Amino acid sequence: MPSTLLKRTLFITLIIIAAAALLFWGIGADTLKARKVDLLYLGQRHMLLVFSSMALALLVGLPSGILLSRPFARRWAEYVMQLFNIGNTLPPLAVLALAMVIIGIGDKPAIAALFLASLLPIVRNTYAGLCSVPASLLEAAKGIGMTRQQRLWQVELPNAWPVILSGIRIATAINVGTAPLAFLIGANSYGELIFPGIYLNDFPTLILGAAATAIFALILDIFLATLGRWLSPHTS
Repeated sequence: MPSTLLKRTLFITLIIIAAAALLFWGIGADTLKARKVDLLYLGQRHMLLVFSSMALALLVGLPSGILLSRPFARRWAEYVMQLFNIGNTLPPLAVLALAMVIIGIGDKPAIAALFLASLLPIVRNTYAGLCSVPASLLEAAKGIGMTRQQRLWQVELPNAWPVILSGIRIATAINVGTAPLAFLIGANSYGELIFPGIYLNDFPTLILGAAATAIFALILDIFLATLGRWLSPHTS
């Protein structure tokens, strides 16, 4: 496993380096130098929005998925799931607009909107992963005297982890890709490069903001995939 993981990590690192080199060549050194401070500052603000909203989504989504997967709650799961689907049924701009009307402008409504957009994949995959744990495993765990809490932590969650992580990766990708829109309600993100680039026909700045967002999403996904391989009990 360590050697395979190392090979994958090196391969993906080479891809990122190649993409960064193509970006540097395509945009030009002058644009990168002129936007260096903006890239660093907006990257920090973009990360703040993503990490804050994802932390809230995990804090709410994981326990909710666990609760809905319990036998007494499964009959209501699909109905309750629609409440978590609010952030996905409406267009992202509409969710941002509603958050702005209720909360105001700045980071807080942006975090609230990104939280809603990220919630459903986490809840649904947690629920699906726990429901798909083989009944034979649960019976065996019960047969050796495990309590409900022990079965959850030592049997169900480890076996459901790959599915749960898949939901977290989807939510993270949605979150990172939606965060640039937060610029429209007064929150700093890479949207501060993308949207002015569109308005002013400044294509190097537009491409720089879009590429920075894509690279950020790719790095986070690689990190989560690596974490999943390390923690999954089924990894060979």
